[in-house]
Amino acid sequence: MATESRALAKPARRWGTLGKSLGALLLAVAVTVGVILSRGLIGRFAGYGYPGVFLISLLGNATVIVPAPAYAIVFAVGGVLDPVLTGLVAGLGASLGELTGYLAGTSGRAVVTHRATYARMEPLLRRYGVFAIAALALIPNPFFDVAGILSGMLRIPAWQFVLAAWVGKSLRFIILAWGGATSLPLIDRLF
Repeated sequence: MATESRALAKPARRWGTLGKSLGALLLAVAVTVGVILSRGLIGRFAGYGYPGVFLISLLGNATVIVPAPAYAIVFAVGGVLDPVLTGLVAGLGASLGELTGYLAGTSGRAVVTHRATYARMEPLLRRYGVFAIAALALIPNPFFDVAGILSGMLRIPAWQFVLAAWVGKSLRFIILAWGGATSLPLIDRLF
């Protein structure tokens, strides 16, 4: 009797895990499709200061594989608002937006389109973990989504992934906002 109940419990646990994995993957795909369809509305958030920067960055980084960049907004807002705070807020939104790729990876069934990139990045993430995530987040590259998916597949804790992504992306956005703060006044003088 005990053997039968254990035998029946295993498939039930598998279906529960499969359901969660499928749900995470579907959520990531739904967010990506939603952001792509509402790209025109995203630019309107810039007029709302720091909360607008956060939302633009969050939505711009919530897409998986398909980019929806917030760079131009952060550059422009850096000329009006404090560049360091703009970069930190944009970095927070971006790192939270990257959770869609991470969630897709936790499903274990994520489709990694750049298999060569995956093969090169997996050993890097296994060896250096959050340091690799921070470095990849700092460098503008189209492969950070693959790093997010891999982080989920490798079961790197979500809080570590978000923290490392926030550090890297914040540094990148601070540099970008500072560039806007220093070059926009120069552009105004020229025109």
